[in-house]
Amino acid sequence: MEYPRKHDKFIAYGTAGFRTRAEELPHIMYRMGILATIRAKNVKAAVGVMITASHNPVVDNGVKLVDPKGDMLAHEWEILATELANASDEELDGMVQGMVKKFASDSDAPALVFIGRDTRPSSESLMDAVVMGVEKMGGTVKNFGIVSTPQLHYFVVSHNTNGAYGEPTEAGYFKKMSDAFKKFREIHPLNEKYANQVIFDGANGVGAHKMKVMKTYLEDSLKVEIFNSGEGELNYMCGADYVKVGQRPPDNVPLERGVKYVTVDGDADRVLYFFYDDSNTFCMLDGDKIATLIAGYFKELVSESGLALNLGLVQTAYANGSSTHYISENLKVPVACVPTGVKHLHHKATNFDIGIYFEANGHGTVVFSDIATLKIRNSQNDTSMTDKQIMAVKKLAILCDIINQTVGDAISDILLVESILYARGWSIEDWNKSYTDLPNRQLKVQVKDRNVISTTDAERRCQTPSELQDEIDAAIAKYKFGRSFVRPSGTEDVIRVYAEAESQYSADMLAYEVAVIVYNLAGGVGDKPRNPRC
Repeated sequence: MEYPRKHDKFIAYGTAGFRTRAEELPHIMYRMGILATIRAKNVKAAVGVMITASHNPVVDNGVKLVDPKGDMLAHEWEILATELANASDEELDGMVQGMVKKFASDSDAPALVFIGRDTRPSSESLMDAVVMGVEKMGGTVKNFGIVSTPQLHYFVVSHNTNGAYGEPTEAGYFKKMSDAFKKFREIHPLNEKYANQVIFDGANGVGAHKMKVMKTYLEDSLKVEIFNSGEGELNYMCGADYVKVGQRPPDNVPLERGVKYVTVDGDADRVLYFFYDDSNTFCMLDGDKIATLIAGYFKELVSESGLALNLGLVQTAYANGSSTHYISENLKVPVACVPTGVKHLHHKATNFDIGIYFEANGHGTVVFSDIATLKIRNSQNDTSMTDKQIMAVKKLAILCDIINQTVGDAISDILLVESILYARGWSIEDWNKSYTDLPNRQLKVQVKDRNVISTTDAERRCQTPSELQDEIDAAIAKYKFGRSFVRPSGTEDVIRVYAEAESQYSADMLAYEVAVIVYNLAGGVGDKPRNPRC
């Protein structure tokens, strides 16, 4: 049989699809090729398969499916994916026949599957397994080769809208965004405080490859200097996850005061900014800062346009408490909190006419409802509107084309941030002054079984073990502005700990105390968490 199952490890389709060591994935890749074909027949549209493990180490890999609108795989199909991936070889044929009968009874229906992969050495052979699965079911493969995750999402929705969203090619992707970026600059005078240059950390992944191409489309509209462009190991001591978790700069990037830096992750769906201030202090502008920048500017444009559009922002428990307060109290923008995972944020964002969502890790985008899109498009030629209103509407329309609405897209998000900074005439220091983050710390605790912890209230409270939340609350009460929560990882047997407090010392100590509580009550293994101040 093609790609037999060689281990009995149970692997679930989580918020990031399947993700584990590359050598454990061949049979899963083959089966996801089968499932993608059934899904394409079921929805009568093209679907996507992306081979990537994002910010994970290079030894890992993964796969996730993309639905016809460029969004994440529907939840009920995630369950099917998990069942199919973990079936025995003997069960496989019967299970596939059952799925075909239930979901794709017209076996002759066409099925188009778009496939993309990241730069990992294992990705090409795993792609071959997906292709074989598609072809076994009579599907047709369109292989895009090495692309970023958000590019594949863009290709899928562009194809399924017959080009209404964009041209479903790499050239179409780059041209749509770069043309809009340059057009937006034409309607704004350059403010001297804005710096037309970024230093780009590519995590030694696909983001570096694609930013090199985007540079040729941007021409002189934005100067980009690229480091960690593929000469080193993927995600090793570089990339957005390394910078966010460690709150430190990536290796192999020249550091200077006042320079604007951006860092992306291995598949280019996350982005963070950072800089060094006059006192040579490392300052990070994460997904929360990006979200507030976008929300503030979009609220102004919506207000100036006079359009009746409902604007909202979606966060997770990882959002810094200061950002939530600033958004709700200063910007007066409604804030919703959902569990960790892009699918939860994206779904909630669609409840607004203009929904902005970002995880603190830098993954996010802006989505426009069909009603909002139509209003913005039609209002550009509304003779009853004032010149100021028309200008605001035109800006919204241009920004729509800069944004990849399907999923978080590091390159698209950079162009959006740079457009807003340009319009405001802000330096990165100006942006950073909008509000001050509470100091925070993230830790990981190894446990025997991460499923021993269950959560509620958008992952902000623990349900099990029963005594765990009381212990965490007692630790939080010791620290001014203290907040902490824990949640099981979606990809490995670790519990993730987040803590914030008035000072970095307090945040570090709170994180440490909560990590010890988790270790003691949730089956910690290996070394106990260490006191960071000892």
